[in-house]
Amino acid sequence: MARGGQGLARVACVVRAGAAPLWWLGVFAAGIGVLVPGLTGRRIGVMAGAALFILAAAVVTYARRRRYAALARGAARAAKQDVLQDRAVTVRNWRRGHRWWLLLAFLAALGSSYAVPAAGGLLLAGCGAGLWLKAAWLGRRERAEEALLWVRVDWLSGGAGRPVGKAVKAFRSTGIAAGDAAPGGSRRRTAALV
Repeated sequence: MARGGQGLARVACVVRAGAAPLWWLGVFAAGIGVLVPGLTGRRIGVMAGAALFILAAAVVTYARRRRYAALARGAARAAKQDVLQDRAVTVRNWRRGHRWWLLLAFLAALGSSYAVPAAGGLLLAGCGAGLWLKAAWLGRRERAEEALLWVRVDWLSGGAGRPVGKAVKAFRSTGIAAGDAAPGGSRRRTAALV
């Protein structure tokens, strides 16, 4: 790393990193949970799970939006010496840092199926959907302002932290073409050469 530079990770990539594992683990746990009759029965379990899915998606989507917006408004321009972390590295670091929490959440969702079938899995999937929606909101904001948002890697607690946690004091910004991820943290699509 160049002298005086900081390692920066995309905010939207950190948010989006947990979406796919939570979604797929939740869908898998709900699928297995439907096979178990449970104490409440399948119909009640699935209906309760659907309500939990919607509630979790809404809560996760709107949680801490003011903090994201405040940090985005005060974002300073990234310096030339700053090193922009690849999307794949950001996602890998987040998933490594949360792998035990993801496993415990999956096991808890499976275990809850003996009481309320599929509800725990749908709750987990709702959290994943909420993270996708939050990343999409960040992407719309980045497109509107034509600036990508970045956070210092050392403020993410070894890559496993939250992009708006207590340690995060400010965001940095770059132009819309910087890095290898599109606004919202998805893979950047390259146009085919003609």
